[in-house]
Amino acid sequence: MPRYRSIWDIDWSLLAITLVICAIGVVQIYSATHDTKFQDAWWKQIGWIALGLGLMWLVASVDYHTLLGQVGFFYVAMIAALLFTFAQARIFGARRWISIGGMNFQISEFAKLVIILLVARYLSELKRNEVGIGDLLKLGVLVGIPTLLVMRQPDLGTSLTYLAILGAGILLAGLRWHYLAAIALVGGLSLPIAWPFLNDYQKARLETFVNPDADPRGAGYQVIQSRIAVGHGGMWGTGATRGTQTQLHFLPVTHTDFIFSSFAEEHGFVGVVVVLSLYFLLIMQIVQNAQASPDRSGMYICMGVAALLLFHLLVNVGMVVGSMPVTGIPLPLMSSGGSNLFSVFMMLGLVNNVRLRRFAS
Repeated sequence: MPRYRSIWDIDWSLLAITLVICAIGVVQIYSATHDTKFQDAWWKQIGWIALGLGLMWLVASVDYHTLLGQVGFFYVAMIAALLFTFAQARIFGARRWISIGGMNFQISEFAKLVIILLVARYLSELKRNEVGIGDLLKLGVLVGIPTLLVMRQPDLGTSLTYLAILGAGILLAGLRWHYLAAIALVGGLSLPIAWPFLNDYQKARLETFVNPDADPRGAGYQVIQSRIAVGHGGMWGTGATRGTQTQLHFLPVTHTDFIFSSFAEEHGFVGVVVVLSLYFLLIMQIVQNAQASPDRSGMYICMGVAALLLFHLLVNVGMVVGSMPVTGIPLPLMSSGGSNLFSVFMMLGLVNNVRLRRFAS
């Protein structure tokens, strides 16, 4: 079985890029919250980053083949934990968190790792070079169960990330074009059917995406203020702690979902290009590890992580400029919050896990 040589074989470039993005996030969290009730959020973020590094190494140290072998157990535990969230008290109108030791953990974030391992194991065990209709149905059910549970919390944005992992996996495994066309057709036809089952706020967000100016003081407020903040940044930005939309609190949740809007206002187009370039390098480094993987399962793991981070990036950045509906998907490594940060570090641990075992024993 593939083994790793030493700690020096981890992907130091990947780690360096990750920490630079985290550092930028900490600075922006400080700037966005320095005179608010969340002014200690940047200190908490530093602590979460330190803990995340420990989790990354912990995940990297256990052979990913062992993790794949236990994916059935992880899957059952994930479903049980997601069901348990429905017994918890509502926070901000949703049941997404489980309190452990005085800290709230969003189980749906950690479920992403299980979905990545599940898809990787299933597809790597296929005996043919393409995904059949039976495989699509089986994987669809396995991924669909946690997706529906998370949608009912409700958390539409996070549930969609599971489908992004599944979609990337089956495309890499090989899919006939008529299957792909059938999936697109079913997806399109299901939209009007799903509409009555959406919550009122989710319907409002979709309506706002089509026409944000229809309710500028209500459902469209977030998107309009976000676009103003991004445009106000200009070429070089207003400078840290000097963004009017951010500092005068016109822009909502500036340290979480809309941290990219706050960053764009205070650091401008140049700052945005730098950050997006760092994310591009991060994702390309993960893809490089996928190419160097010792087997197909390692490749699927790395590409699942890359697809998930890319999905987060596209949706969050698209959201703040009005090109995507508001979904509450955080910006990886920059948005304030422990659960998402921990899950991203653990996913990067999976990538390093594959890298460390690229040498055959």
